[in-house]
Amino acid sequence: MRERRYPINEITVKDSWRMFHIIAEFVEGFEALADIHPSVSIFGSSRVSSGDEVYEKAERTATLLAENGFGVITGGGPGVMEAANRGAYEAQAKSIGLNIALPREQYPNPYVTPELCITFHYFALRKLHFLLRARALVAFPGGYGTLDELFETLALVQTRKIKPIPVVLVGEEFWRRAFDVDFLVSEGVIDAEDKELFWYAETAQEIWDGIVRWYRLAEGVA
Repeated sequence: MRERRYPINEITVKDSWRMFHIIAEFVEGFEALADIHPSVSIFGSSRVSSGDEVYEKAERTATLLAENGFGVITGGGPGVMEAANRGAYEAQAKSIGLNIALPREQYPNPYVTPELCITFHYFALRKLHFLLRARALVAFPGGYGTLDELFETLALVQTRKIKPIPVVLVGEEFWRRAFDVDFLVSEGVIDAEDKELFWYAETAQEIWDGIVRWYRLAEGVA
């Protein structure tokens, strides 16, 4: 009988059983989203509402993407997420919501395709599915959650852990104040070429045109 090196206690038991919960979420996500290709992940504040300029822009963007054959993936909550899911829903496209229980975001918005609504407990698994099927990432103005998703994507592309994808920051004035990339370059903490990992856009059409242009350049098409 193999000698037990560490004593069993409440922490180790809970951690051991947590593994099964993680595996269950991992499998559930893959099964539910197995046929979702291609898609665009859209992020932004949960605190905007219908009638807000950012909300309306996110809705138009999702509709345009859906009309061109893309599914739309969001966090499934309110604000920009609701707007994007709404745009996809109204275009009769796949509207995916990767929900998670948070103080301001506990229930999926009504525009998520029911069978494509998944509620996660673990952020890491949720993030995996945000990027696994994404052919582009579009970030509208948002808070810590939006910044988290954006910076993780940029870090994964920068370190070549994932293949490059188009990353669009919507609203140049907001993003230049929230994320001073020139300062990071001047401080030597990122390379000048890292500034090319994303670009700014102001309208739904600019977002779509930029994504199309990115893929044409990647494929060597003028």
